[in-house]
Amino acid sequence: MFGRIILVFLIGLGLLFGASSSYQPLLAFAPKLQLSEYGFFSGALAELKPGNGVFPYEVNAPLFSDYAEKARFIYLPTGTHMQYRDKQPFEFPEGAVIIKNFYYYHAAAHPEQGKRIIETRLLVKTANAWKALDYVWNAEQTEASLEVAGGQCPINWEDKQGKKQSLAYQIPNLNQCKSCHSNDGAFTPIGITARQLNRVPQNEDIAENQLILWQKKGWLQLPADFNLTSAPQLQDYRTSIGTVQDKARAYLDANCAHCHNPHGPASTSGLFLEADQQDLEHLGVLKSPVAAGRGSGKYLYDIVPGKPNESILVYRMESDDPGIRMPEIGRQLEHKEGIELIKAWIKGM
Repeated sequence: MFGRIILVFLIGLGLLFGASSSYQPLLAFAPKLQLSEYGFFSGALAELKPGNGVFPYEVNAPLFSDYAEKARFIYLPTGTHMQYRDKQPFEFPEGAVIIKNFYYYHAAAHPEQGKRIIETRLLVKTANAWKALDYVWNAEQTEASLEVAGGQCPINWEDKQGKKQSLAYQIPNLNQCKSCHSNDGAFTPIGITARQLNRVPQNEDIAENQLILWQKKGWLQLPADFNLTSAPQLQDYRTSIGTVQDKARAYLDANCAHCHNPHGPASTSGLFLEADQQDLEHLGVLKSPVAAGRGSGKYLYDIVPGKPNESILVYRMESDDPGIRMPEIGRQLEHKEGIELIKAWIKGM
């Protein structure tokens, strides 16, 4: 039955992308059953060593995903480039692919002991829209196969404090992707923005800002009057640098604002959590929920200044109830560090 679902799905996508099986260029593209068939990575697949046309990127404020690590890459067809946009996601050429790998180190304090990759998510830019594909890795870490229906993957790891952890990792189905990647109903990338990409990568040999490096490589077209010092930039909330407010606003931007903005799936809530949101009521300060139901608990306002434990925002971040927790999908565990940050921010109001 599953095989028939896959076949129907591939036929449907083949009609959308074209029937060609060639990878270069990716303009006439039919989804592969196996990740290795794309040629995104050279050498052993699990090494995630970028192949031709593929390069890594980092973000300032990552989305929390049950403590999973992520290795991010972009593929651009030969001779093409991204177009810079100040606030919205960058413009991509047809055939471009955003590649995100989710994995856990066996021991988070000792990355040299290896990792287990769970899934690789692709966003493929077609002529008129973005399309999502998900590939689930086998236990041997030699291949990842196309998955449509989602599912669970048991995972065990040791956290940075040396404590053993276990989780039934949730792999989303393709329809769930739309619940976050939506802007006025159109499917769109989330993290490929100036405020997220304006940083010096930590895992590269060259200490140069990503935006400037990509311009030099011909991968990104910047405006003639572009000024790096005035470009949008989120604070990296994982570091000791920056104020509690800047880090908290960056955290909410990365983890909540893709839905909680005037054009997102949660627009009717009136709770808008972008880092540059200036309206305190839209930000949740002394704002009553529109229709939170039991998600509001016994509390009256999204944020009560000085009182994080009376704020609905914190209550929903702490909950593990699927009908209450926020974000609704993409996490099962509490993000303890993130909750502590938001509590400190509210307490200091």
